[in-house]
Amino acid sequence: MLDSKALESIPLVPANTADPAPNYPWPKPYTSAMFLSFDVDAESAWTSKDAGHAQRLITMSYGGYEARVGTPKLLELLDQLDLKATFFVTGWSVDAHPAMAESILKAGHEIGHHGYHHLLPDPGDPWVEEELERGFEALKRRLAVKPTGYRAPYGEFTEELRVALVRHGIVYTSSFRDDVRPYRHRLADGKPGTIELPVTASYDDWMHGLSARFSPRSIFPKEHVLSMWKDELDEVRDWGAMVTTVLHPQCSGRPMRLRLLREFLTYVKSCPDVWITTGEKIAENFLRHEAGSR
Repeated sequence: MLDSKALESIPLVPANTADPAPNYPWPKPYTSAMFLSFDVDAESAWTSKDAGHAQRLITMSYGGYEARVGTPKLLELLDQLDLKATFFVTGWSVDAHPAMAESILKAGHEIGHHGYHHLLPDPGDPWVEEELERGFEALKRRLAVKPTGYRAPYGEFTEELRVALVRHGIVYTSSFRDDVRPYRHRLADGKPGTIELPVTASYDDWMHGLSARFSPRSIFPKEHVLSMWKDELDEVRDWGAMVTTVLHPQCSGRPMRLRLLREFLTYVKSCPDVWITTGEKIAENFLRHEAGSR
């Protein structure tokens, strides 16, 4: 039964009051962009749902695949294609698998903040600040990295989190799904927030390529996903806009999914108008044009 009081409490304003994304040009000769990014959750993808999973070793092995096989295979693929990407890594994954995290950094890829325990940000949760601080601390202690980018675990956000990220000096976030170009967040008090590099929902490989033992969902064949990804990219190219991937080593690092990703990235590289780059570079392009427009 609907709660009428709860419905009456819904604000009659857009959930996101940011201005529409400005049509800043991409660096020449590019006329569109792809933010190539990965989410490295390892076992924290499973313990964040239920801490008891830590004692369920087969469940944990889905996440453990990242350090053992998935991430090394993806780094090998990116090296073969001469591509750089952003890896949003949970602090727990850095502490549990330091060699994996170090290998990402050593290969020249950007490291982004992805929480510590991969906990779902929910309004009023008291641990939001602690999750941020522990994530920053793990990245600094293990990798000597102060990230400029952040992606929310489970792709969820709250106003408290939006404010905290500005306070901690995060330059850009990549979690929202409400645009096809970068834009500047506006906080509830009207002050500017982070730059947002919106996610393209269809490029989340978890939805198409990972099925746990007791999941009722089957994985999609390569032909279906490749067709969808190419069509999305081609239309975005016509718009002069941007696509953002949300790829996971425990999914796209599996043999069939890696073959799919290799074929897709090879296709993207054949499109001379697409700038394939990191979140840091896209944010820098935004800042440069934003400063010029003032």
